[in-house]
Amino acid sequence: MTLKKIIFSASLLLLLLTLFSTTSAQKLLSPVQPPLQSPPTPTQPPQAPPPAAAPGMSTVPLVPVSPDGAPTPSIPKPPTIDILQILKKAKRFSTLMRLLKTTQLMNQLNSQLATSNSGGLTMFAPEDSAFSKLKAGFLNSLNDRQKVELLQFHTLSSFISVSNFDTLTNPVQTQAGDDPKRLQLNVTTYGGTQVSMTTGAVYATVTGTVYADNKLAIYQVDKVLLPLDFVLPKAKAPSPSPAKGVSPKSDKTKSSEDESKNDNGDDGVVPVDANSAGSMMGFNKVEIVMWVPLLWVLGATI
Repeated sequence: MTLKKIIFSASLLLLLLTLFSTTSAQKLLSPVQPPLQSPPTPTQPPQAPPPAAAPGMSTVPLVPVSPDGAPTPSIPKPPTIDILQILKKAKRFSTLMRLLKTTQLMNQLNSQLATSNSGGLTMFAPEDSAFSKLKAGFLNSLNDRQKVELLQFHTLSSFISVSNFDTLTNPVQTQAGDDPKRLQLNVTTYGGTQVSMTTGAVYATVTGTVYADNKLAIYQVDKVLLPLDFVLPKAKAPSPSPAKGVSPKSDKTKSSEDESKNDNGDDGVVPVDANSAGSMMGFNKVEIVMWVPLLWVLGATI
């Protein structure tokens, strides 16, 4: 036997011994495996209940989600200002409130306040005692247009605080118009604490503040602010003057002439009576006076 065969045989024997020892060791270390079966379906463990909400906490979302998934924006609305409710709480402007209602000017003023680009309003509010100082029946003598103009004469189309009255330029333009002859309102301040005004017919004083914010100011006044033409006597139309050289006839004379015309049919001229003592050959008294001197001169000449 050659050396190569001996080495080959020894290597093969060594390999067989190694394989046998490895297999025996695995059988000794691994447990007995059960027969192959399908794995059992695992059961789901019971789910825990959701945690309870903390006491006093609402589970409703404060901002609801819009359908497109974006939160709905919340736009705050401006506070509504009602002049009528303000005057009602003051409890001394019932006459002014009635005028604002009957003329429907209240709706216009509230709408102006609700406009975003409005400069605000300033109102001079005469209390009930101020209206009682007017002549009896004065308000009833005004027509609807004059009542609206009277209220507008008490309103400025801008917000004026007490400290800004001295910035006004006289005459102050009101919502009634800018006619300087009959709608003039002049405001005077004394030391920034006293405010008075005159219309040419009325001298009034601001006696207090009824309401003031950055949009509306209502000031109480002790007199009703009357436009100048509301108190001036209206001029009467001049009567037609008679024609020059013609004296006006009385109704009695005119009536006598009409009766003479109707009875005789000849413009009221009475026919001359030849036997009348006041007539001579159809001449009237004036003509007789003129002819007597003339006849006397002719007789003397002859």
